[in-house]
Amino acid sequence: MSKSISIFDTTLRDGTQGEGISLSADDKLKIAKKLNDLGVHYIEGGIPGSNMKDIEFFKRVKELHLNAKITAFGSTRRKNSQADQDDNLQRIIAAGVPAATLVGKSWDFHVHTALQTSLEENLAMIGDSIAYLKSKGLEVIFDAEHFFDGYKNNPEYAAAVMSRAREAGADWLVMCDTNGGTLPNEIRDIISSLALRLPGAPLGIHTHNDCELAVANALSAIEAGARQVQGTINGYGERCGNANLCSIIPTLQLKMGYSCIPGDSLPQLTNTARYVSEVANVNMPVNQPYVGSAAFAHKGGIHVSAILRDSRTYEHIAPELVGNKQRVLVSELAGQSNVLSKAQDMGLNLDPSSEQARKVIDKIKDLEHQGYQFEGADASLELLLREATGEMNELFTFESFKMLVEKSAGKPVVSEAFVKLKVGGETLYTAGEGNGPVNALDNALRKALLAHFPQLKDMHLSDYKVRVLDEKDQTAAKVRVLIESKNYSDTWSTVGVSANIIEASWEALVDSMRYALLGQMSPEVTDLLDLGQRGLVNH
Repeated sequence: MSKSISIFDTTLRDGTQGEGISLSADDKLKIAKKLNDLGVHYIEGGIPGSNMKDIEFFKRVKELHLNAKITAFGSTRRKNSQADQDDNLQRIIAAGVPAATLVGKSWDFHVHTALQTSLEENLAMIGDSIAYLKSKGLEVIFDAEHFFDGYKNNPEYAAAVMSRAREAGADWLVMCDTNGGTLPNEIRDIISSLALRLPGAPLGIHTHNDCELAVANALSAIEAGARQVQGTINGYGERCGNANLCSIIPTLQLKMGYSCIPGDSLPQLTNTARYVSEVANVNMPVNQPYVGSAAFAHKGGIHVSAILRDSRTYEHIAPELVGNKQRVLVSELAGQSNVLSKAQDMGLNLDPSSEQARKVIDKIKDLEHQGYQFEGADASLELLLREATGEMNELFTFESFKMLVEKSAGKPVVSEAFVKLKVGGETLYTAGEGNGPVNALDNALRKALLAHFPQLKDMHLSDYKVRVLDEKDQTAAKVRVLIESKNYSDTWSTVGVSANIIEASWEALVDSMRYALLGQMSPEVTDLLDLGQRGLVNH
């Protein structure tokens, strides 16, 4: 039995049918290049002629000279017509691709209800279309739509559909769980039965996630004899999505002994998943298996204590195998091991038996009780630990700020911020305007600091999130503000909490700039750093 599995990626076609996902031609080309580098065998680019983006994609993708086979998608010829006169098939040929995916009906209910034709005419549509594309030199992957529902309802007809496709020359016979309602044991039993009817047939699997079973069903199909698996990066797709290749590939390769992509490509999996998420502009679930940022994150103190001795105690694989990394979270559940691990990562000397270590743990727990959350704000956590260990030199001291927000009829809102700071004993008073109060505060603070710390011109805020913590308090509720900042080489996040959204934003904003200045002291203020506490912005 062959242990090699063909990976068919349909992120650019089936994946774009997911709610909130829209890819330009440029986006599709970028993702195709990334998928090719990962080592997938087929990249389904879309439906030729259906829209201008797909037309442009199929035209330009040839310039990339990819190793993966670019595949065009389409349906079988229309009923009671000729394959060589079918516009859909002609567009597939005109796309100039080496392979085509043809979808056809395999459920007799769909043949009668959706196509409104006879069972025999449907078989002819399938056979004629495949044979015609084969005569034009294309590799043909036949996707039998609703195959498992069809097999359960009429196994003789579903098998006849696959038999006709095979006789016509289809290179792959792909069984589709289009509605996503089939169970893993049903998948296994039906494929085993079909394999007996069509011995040696090149079978593939295409599953949807409506019962949260797409990955399990795909793996069950492989065990039953399928040798091609279709899916999408991050499981994107219509309704509840498609089978997630980011889970299927490492499970097959690391746990089941199959070969899917080159071994040296597997560590690219996490980067590929996150890259596709960024291009698609869709937030990636932190708890996504294998590639999520929390996939190897540890929060409970007992867990952390164990993984520090041997990561196998709470990790099913080494995260580096898929390009991910272990993370230790610090929260109200944190034990001493969590804090010591974070301090060690930061190069800080924190004695585990010291009163200092106990106090910082208690402080973190108290802050989290107030609403702070450091799991997504590593920069604020590092500042807190550096303060606790006496390794934090404050470069500026906050004194006050004022806000002016004015709205006149027929005019846009005007926001102004006035900030008073001390840097190296010098009092600075600056004003700034902005697109909203937070932007105005950012501009005023930046203006005050740039003369002493010109490196701040290279950083900018890249994301801003607000969460209401006590919804029952309505407009008087506490809020947590999370700010993400970037420069040319790094990304970091900071947190602020207050019943006043401006104060919470200011706190996170100041921490962001404090973190940006770590280890980057301006020479003219290096000897003037006896600045005391920072007042309002202290946690």
